[in-house]
Amino acid sequence: MHLLNKNILLGVTGSIAAYKSAQLLRELQELGAKVRVIMTRGASEFVTPLTLHALSGHKVYQQNLEQTDAMVHIELARWADLIVIAPASADCIANLALGRANTLLSAMCLAAQVPLAVVPAMNQAMWAHCATQSHIKTLTNRGVHILEPDTGIQACGEVGAGRMQEPEVIATNLSKLFATGALAGARVVITAGPTHEYLDPVRYLANASSGKMGFALAAAAAEAGAQTCLIAGPVNLDTPNGAARGLGGKSGLKRVFHCKAKQMAG
Repeated sequence: MHLLNKNILLGVTGSIAAYKSAQLLRELQELGAKVRVIMTRGASEFVTPLTLHALSGHKVYQQNLEQTDAMVHIELARWADLIVIAPASADCIANLALGRANTLLSAMCLAAQVPLAVVPAMNQAMWAHCATQSHIKTLTNRGVHILEPDTGIQACGEVGAGRMQEPEVIATNLSKLFATGALAGARVVITAGPTHEYLDPVRYLANASSGKMGFALAAAAAEAGAQTCLIAGPVNLDTPNGAARGLGGKSGLKRVFHCKAKQMAG
């Protein structure tokens, strides 16, 4: 799976699991996403804004709504393709369910018209409490994606459900949210990268294509559910997840059939 060129807004709230947000940010970037971060006041007690600023390469938004630019919550909501709150504390979940706008994060969620994913992290008793479960049900009915917590030993020493999912699992689950299925059943062949047309065994004519556009198209086609075969010239790009790759060159088109067979097999 991938998140190539997706704009993801990562919300971090006050939970001991906030230390995992740094790894999650990295996991999202490795899948191709552009990530910006909003932190609540409580989150900064567990992980420093400087850490997330260094990893994301962007300003970390952490002020209360009244302490920041009047329209920043609107700007961030329009920038994002997806909002994920990880970890999401019980207080954060309650605020979302009640539609409160007392912080930059909650106000931005109200202004957003993109998918919202919530990754709970809290004590097992707090997670099981009827109030929390009622809020979770409310959010689920609104179309919010809830990434259910894991079960295990918690920071308090208790055992039960409430542990935040591991960052690599979260990143994989988020990438699945963009799988539309619009091209399910279709077979797509895309050529990308420079071509080398040999004049003789030593010399050839070439172009300076980077292949980036073709690889992006292949990634989008695979994301939409198509059986995607990418015929690529010499480029320094990773094969998009979900696409099979054949080599370019004189016999490149002949290898389309091998590429399809390989894709159908695995």
